[in-house]
Amino acid sequence: MKALCWHGKGDIRCDDVREPKLQDSRDVIIKMSACAICGSDLHLMDGYIPFMEKGDVLGHEFMGEVVDVGKDNKNLKVGDRVVVPFTICCGECEQCLKGNWSVCERSNPKPENAIKAFGYPTAGLFGYSHLTGGFAGGQAEFVRVPYADVSPIIIPNGMSDEQALFLGDIFPTGWMAALNCDIQPTDIVAIWGCGPVGQFAIKSALMLGAARVIAIDNVPERLAMAQQAGAESSISMMRMQPFRTV
Repeated sequence: MKALCWHGKGDIRCDDVREPKLQDSRDVIIKMSACAICGSDLHLMDGYIPFMEKGDVLGHEFMGEVVDVGKDNKNLKVGDRVVVPFTICCGECEQCLKGNWSVCERSNPKPENAIKAFGYPTAGLFGYSHLTGGFAGGQAEFVRVPYADVSPIIIPNGMSDEQALFLGDIFPTGWMAALNCDIQPTDIVAIWGCGPVGQFAIKSALMLGAARVIAIDNVPERLAMAQQAGAESSISMMRMQPFRTV
């Protein structure tokens, strides 16, 4: 199959690689229908994230159709369309039971690498170096999803890939940013930076009941998109006067 692979700093290639196979009874294999490039993928391309190895398959924002299912996975069946979240979670360890999915205690087979880099182990992540388990990512024709009875989200009939794809990573990132603000109905919320995460933070703030959202950026196209998303007003950082104290 074809897959987007890392070969070194600034060296990303479309390679022929082996198709994945079921390795555990809870696995599924997904045929990719859509994937996205995350801003954090640039950290891999720029060599910022360590423990990358030549041939690693990239991609952690993806969705597709289930084409093979492990015998103990009772939540999914062949033909289901699913979005797959970035984080791989067992659903059974102490941290998963507490809802701390990003530090699942079982899904990262190489926690010692994460401990070296971060000071603590993380969950396994798709397509994001051997810090997080070295799992092949979704910028490929097929991908194996471990613990697939926990986190994949079944997409309802009638919903397009474009409507569902961002549920895997970037929309939850913007949502959590807004949720952490404890937005009240009378609040005016300012969003600094209207890139992809900022756009979803704007949508999330409105969904959480903000009275007004002000978008701040220096890219006209981003500000225009923010207004289309519901921001009542926008401010260009190029026009803002520097703050000074008296």
